[in-house]
Amino acid sequence: MKRVLIDTDVILDFFFDREPFSNDAAKVLSLCESREIKGFITSVIISNVYYLLRQTAPHEKVIEKLTQLIMITEVLTTDKDVILKALNSDFKDFEDALQNYSAELNGQIDLIITRNVNDFKNSSLGIMTPGNYLKTSIASR
Repeated sequence: MKRVLIDTDVILDFFFDREPFSNDAAKVLSLCESREIKGFITSVIISNVYYLLRQTAPHEKVIEKLTQLIMITEVLTTDKDVILKALNSDFKDFEDALQNYSAELNGQIDLIITRNVNDFKNSSLGIMTPGNYLKTSIASR
């Protein structure tokens, strides 16, 4: 079973129904829900998504959505080692560095699914857009 980190932008595409990306985001999350892939997120993703969803929805509704998300995914650890690696990395975006090193240091993540592939060019992991991942996963079935 593939083990993938799902980046913040993919989660936001789903929750905000951002076209034309929301359909692929929904399909990736559906694969997590059906246990065809093992999806991972980080506490940083949860925090950022909470903040952004809270701008448009009441606290209770946001909590409900995030609870549904964590029921179909696992949460990676973001500890001191992850933070130090991120602080000392060549990543231009600190949040992306945190996501990347949470996945890398976990040691079991196969790839990161993100729309911002260029932001992860310094990663040692595989990086794919949701659309490309879905094309390759369908082809490999």
